[in-house]
Amino acid sequence: MSLTGLGGQIQRRLEEIQSEIAKACKISGRQPSDVKILAISKKQSLEVIRAAYEAGVSNFGENYVQEALGKMSALAGLSNLSWEMVGHIQSRKAKQVAEHFSSVHSLDSLRLAEMLSQNRPKNAEPLRTYLEVNLAGEESKSGLPAVTDRDWEALLPLVQSVAGLQGIKLVGLMTMPPLFEKAEESRQYFIKLRQLRDFLNANLPGLDLTGLSAGTSTDFAVAVEEGSTIIRVGSRLLGPRNYQN
Repeated sequence: MSLTGLGGQIQRRLEEIQSEIAKACKISGRQPSDVKILAISKKQSLEVIRAAYEAGVSNFGENYVQEALGKMSALAGLSNLSWEMVGHIQSRKAKQVAEHFSSVHSLDSLRLAEMLSQNRPKNAEPLRTYLEVNLAGEESKSGLPAVTDRDWEALLPLVQSVAGLQGIKLVGLMTMPPLFEKAEESRQYFIKLRQLRDFLNANLPGLDLTGLSAGTSTDFAVAVEEGSTIIRVGSRLLGPRNYQN
């Protein structure tokens, strides 16, 4: 189905992104179906989200709880929408996140994991969670320290505790590398993220983390080459954000 107007623009961008994913998967010997596109819809209008939905996008990532809840309510009539939290979660917002989102990409403490676990509705699927790790030691970035071997060792008891909680399911890791002019410069961090996942799996029998949430509009192809299973794409797919609303 070929769309026109806003939907057509998003559809063309989506096809371009899918083509780049396919090329990256060919390089790394993977299948394009192994990579999910998460449309980052913060500060995007309902019109844009509806147009993206018509173009075949069903997974949306939000940074701010209140903004997301308003969109969920307004778009409740659309079937099979998945809302995923990618932004930092304040303790007072944990209950709302646990009740309304399908996934969390920004799990950065055992305390937050416990709050999400306690507040996940009993009749809901387990909340899929990604442990956010800071691989470069940037003070401006959130996430658990994961720069040195000692940092990696320190993550083991925390990960084991999180994995044992009810109501949530730890499925992988997420990172945001430093901002670089060239996407290739991010590769070292995507490699390190994959290596950290493998380290945790090797040292915690039965853990079986598979997900890597990595890569954004500027560097997702490199991330996919290095094993990313979810890319977080905003303006590249949906167009410029409206920060006035």
